[in-house]
Formats: sequence, structure tokens, C-alpha cells
Amino acid sequence: MNLDNGQILATKVHIANTFYKRLKGLMFSKNLPSDCALYIQPCRGIHTFFMGYNIDVLHLDSFRQVVAIEENLRPGRIGKIHPLTIEIIELPAGKIKKTQTKLGNTIQLG
Repeated sequence: MNLDNGQILATKVHIANTFYKRLKGLMFSKNLPSDCALYIQPCRGIHTFFMGYNIDVLHLDSFRQVVAIEENLRPGRIGKIHPLTIEIIELPAGKIKKTQTKLGNTIQLG
């Protein structure tokens, strides 16, 4: 949930908090349903190799504030690296725009 505007980003959040889960991420998945997200922790950057669909990406700092945004990141790309990023949330493409999530917003999990 975006605490600043009350918008729900996802109702089903998959957690990637082990080496293997972070390594695999969304690789080889067919899609990311509109109500789902992948929360990667710890994580400073991502890639979209071996994915067949676009995603939106939120970079979060230690306070879970959004410090960088990537919208509609296409397959086969390397995402941004932001110095304050310690966690990342991967969302279906278009979710950031739909929920009006902005830099500085605070995200709540669970």
C-alpha cells in the first residue's frame, strides 16, 4: 500500500529474500498478475533477462520511501542503480501510473 495516497499496489506479494529467490526473481515466468508484486530484499538493482513482459519497478530506501521509479521496463534490460536503494518492488506494467505512486511516497508491506 502507498501510505501517502492510500492506493493498494498489490494484494499478493511474493517475497524474494534468499539468494536463490532473488536470483530467480521473475525469470521464466509467463506474466505478473495485476494484483501481484515481487518484493526483493535486500536488493540494489534488477534485470529483466529471460522475462517475456514489461514491469514497473519501485526502488525503496531503509524507510521504504520511493527513491527511484522505473516504468514499463522491457525484457532484456538492466534496471537503474540508485545509491539509496536497499529493497525493490516489481509490479505489473502500468501499476505505478494507475496508483499515482511518486518519488518520496512511503510504501507499507503486510
